[in-house]
Amino acid sequence: MNHWLVKQEPTAYSWDDFVRDGKTAWTGVRNFQARLHLRTMKTGDRVLFYHSVAEKSVVGVAEVTREAYPDPTAKEGDWSCVDLKPVSALKKPVSLAQIRLEPSLAGIALLRQSRLSVMPLTKPEFDTLINLSKT
Repeated sequence: MNHWLVKQEPTAYSWDDFVRDGKTAWTGVRNFQARLHLRTMKTGDRVLFYHSVAEKSVVGVAEVTREAYPDPTAKEGDWSCVDLKPVSALKKPVSLAQIRLEPSLAGIALLRQSRLSVMPLTKPEFDTLINLSKT
């Protein structure tokens, strides 16, 4: 199983919206590196849902339910999307400030490539973020 982090502005599509919908197609990604990550995702992979811009915090766990397929929102180009379903909200959101303070997360893609909307996580990074949400 692989682990991922996806970012979304809560004013555009929040964790609460996602939970209400019960599932979503993760469409609209128009970055080549993020597209490669989408195409690497496998059914059952765990995904952390990050509220970007205003909140800047990890708020929930999702799961990949359908592997990469052509993004129906793409008017041109070879873009992909995956389907995700919510698994659980984090007990407590993990803020970007907390992530920056955690030494074991110094190499996390969120800090190295902050504009990337879909990024891989190592299992230890994923577990650390989950554990931070419990404290």
